[in-house]
Amino acid sequence: MKKLTEAMKQMLDAMAFADAGEYLSGREKSRILRQCSGTIETAPATPEPARVRAGSNARRVALYLGNELPPEVMDYVIETCSRLRHELTVLTFQPENTGSALLEPYKQALEAAGVDMEMVKLSGEPVSGLRKYLRGRPEVAFLACKDAGYLGRSYLNGTQSKNALPVPVVVVTTAAGGSGTQGQPATEENGRGADVA
Repeated sequence: MKKLTEAMKQMLDAMAFADAGEYLSGREKSRILRQCSGTIETAPATPEPARVRAGSNARRVALYLGNELPPEVMDYVIETCSRLRHELTVLTFQPENTGSALLEPYKQALEAAGVDMEMVKLSGEPVSGLRKYLRGRPEVAFLACKDAGYLGRSYLNGTQSKNALPVPVVVVTTAAGGSGTQGQPATEENGRGADVA
């Protein structure tokens, strides 16, 4: 069993360093490969890429914010933005002070995850206002919403066309609305409580 454990450790170490040379120039790679046997030079530490500020053309995740913001929705959005290195755009029809108050408890988590956030106040009908905004934003990867809200329920109940918006819609299952549709349990994506409409 010790041999198997050691072999697995070596494989995991090799996988961890497999892409270490990806950020080296051709000369640096050649220098490392030409070294004499014995000592192994590790790749120099690469600087952290500069963070792209909101308002730029960085890839973004849009969050449709209604009159409440369940923690499951925000946890999903923060984790996804952090993992994909996307920024966050919060879309709301609520007054700005209401939106800010709902987002206030999550500002530290957003900063800790390195997610830059901007809030955009929309006007008009929800679906047409969202469609109008998203149509001109190719940087938005998808729109997230809660299952208990107007938009989420309309997708889960099938009353909203799947092509109603120009981006994919992820409906995040919350504790309050996790019962699914028509008595069926809500399906989950990767066990995280998200349905893609």
